[in-house]
Amino acid sequence: MELIITILAAYLIGSIPTGYIIVKLAQGEDIRRIGSGSTGATNVKRVMGKKWFFITLLLDAAKGALPVVLAALVNEGWLPVAAAVAVILGHSKSIFLNFTGGKSVASGVGTILALNWQAGLVIAAVFASITWVSRYVSLGSVIALGLSPLIMYLFKAPTPYIVYCGAGALYIIWLHRENIKRLLKGTESKVR
Repeated sequence: MELIITILAAYLIGSIPTGYIIVKLAQGEDIRRIGSGSTGATNVKRVMGKKWFFITLLLDAAKGALPVVLAALVNEGWLPVAAAVAVILGHSKSIFLNFTGGKSVASGVGTILALNWQAGLVIAAVFASITWVSRYVSLGSVIALGLSPLIMYLFKAPTPYIVYCGAGALYIIWLHRENIKRLLKGTESKVR
């Protein structure tokens, strides 16, 4: 019962479409019809600027962390991992947006911060550094999350957390498959 409640609650929290709500309230537009069609922070930046990029990023990360922290208070084993999986699925396949959404990067990093804050900070720093230097959010996302299982391992995190990072990284990289194709062709949009 704990597991079912945790998964449902985490999925519903993950499904809250932060970027969609922000753009809809501020401009009355459906962000899914603009830019990349994603509800994530990068697409919000295209529509509303840098300030709203950071606000969306922080809200999505908090949305990722909250269910994991709550699940860890109940049981420190696989329950926080189940919450983390449900959050990123909710973010990318929101029940409130006909199972569309973002690419789960910020919410994914939020889940990792909640599981192991040291590893989460390193992953966030890798993401920020690569994105700043390359000017490609997608490249920063793919590399940072691709390294997340190794970083979790180096911080001696429990095996379930490392497994989650590996599976989550594969899922998020798959969500970025079109971005990866554009990166290889040199047609991916830069952030500045």
